Amino acid sequence: MTELPPLAGSGAPARFPVVVVGAGPAGLTVGNILRAASVDCLVLETGTREFIEQRPRAGVIEEWAVRGLEKRGLARNLLDRAELHTACEFRFDGERYRFPYGELTGSHHFVYPQPLLVTDLVREYADVRGGEIRFGVRDVRLHDLDSDRPSVSYVCPDTGERQVVRAAFVAGCDGARGVTRASLPPDRVRIARHDYGIGWLALLAEAPPSTDCVLFGCHARGFAGQMPRSPEVTRYYLQCPPGDDPENWPHERVWAELRERLGASGAPPLTEGRLIEKRVLDMHDYVVEPLVHGRLYLAGDAAHLVAPIAAKGMNLALHDAFLLGDALVDRLTRGEDGGLAGYARASLRRVWDYQEFSHWLSEVYHGTAAGDPFRAGTTLARLRRLFTSPAAAAAFAEQYLGTAARY
Repeated sequence: MTELPPLAGSGAPARFPVVVVGAGPAGLTVGNILRAASVDCLVLETGTREFIEQRPRAGVIEEWAVRGLEKRGLARNLLDRAELHTACEFRFDGERYRFPYGELTGSHHFVYPQPLLVTDLVREYADVRGGEIRFGVRDVRLHDLDSDRPSVSYVCPDTGERQVVRAAFVAGCDGARGVTRASLPPDRVRIARHDYGIGWLALLAEAPPSTDCVLFGCHARGFAGQMPRSPEVTRYYLQCPPGDDPENWPHERVWAELRERLGASGAPPLTEGRLIEKRVLDMHDYVVEPLVHGRLYLAGDAAHLVAPIAAKGMNLALHDAFLLGDALVDRLTRGEDGGLAGYARASLRRVWDYQEFSHWLSEVYHGTAAGDPFRAGTTLARLRRLFTSPAAAAAFAEQYLGTAARY
């Protein structure tokens, strides 16, 4: 290959130890870890900065993940502003059942919407730690991944010219529809996929939460959930057919179904408000193996997708980022390869554990609406066991919080 030109509009050489594709929680966390160790990297993102800082996504972060961010100097705003949740509430058979997992474990969840976390991470990476980032890039391509001189090219949004960047390593953090996963040779990759056969209507309402915790409504008409996001905005979910049209769910129908499915004896009425987002999510999971191809390392949704059933996706992305960022620092600053060699195995242990829990929890959420009396009966038995068996409650709390010691 001929000598490559510098990046357009900058005096930096077209070489970086690491190119990170994707500026979500995984990519930005990897970039911040590298910059904290004085390792240069380039982050490429197809969206604008404004877009990634406003894109609505998850909001539940497990305590171990927050401590990992804190350890790396990335949690100041989160710790100041996040809400702490120590309980959730199940509603089934017309009754309310509060599950105080904080009392059982001494741990809690942080509720901090992903757009706020991304805003914090991109500010720290680009504005504080001086990391290089290119927004709005188009047609990203990966080259020579099997060699020790891989490269990434992209079309510059300002000039329309293709720029090429050489790297020692490429971190693929560009999500489920990104180019990095698609760059894996089809004959050398296995994608394990599970489709639940259901959809969730994802809603954002301009209304305060109706209770102080997450609600899970397990109802014969379908699952419903309330996930507080802020004092002014609440996330709701309604089970619906996969591929359903959000326009089939006008304001009155949405609130009528939420009232029905989340209704329970003694429950306060829902606080209703304007719906500012409606989209249908088809519930499915996948895991890509291997996570590593040559000098390409996949992380986050590029490597695995877990349906939002158990609120695990952003946590898995952060777990990958901690592992991968630390491993790249070890390799590039000390020549130690153990972290990179063990990255896939360490990532997939948590991934498969969280996938199994999501699969189990899906039956709890959706079994009563399956139209099968046997499934409905066994689902209710699982639910009752959570509130009658201390061992079952402890096991659920550990999985719900991600606090298993083996991690």
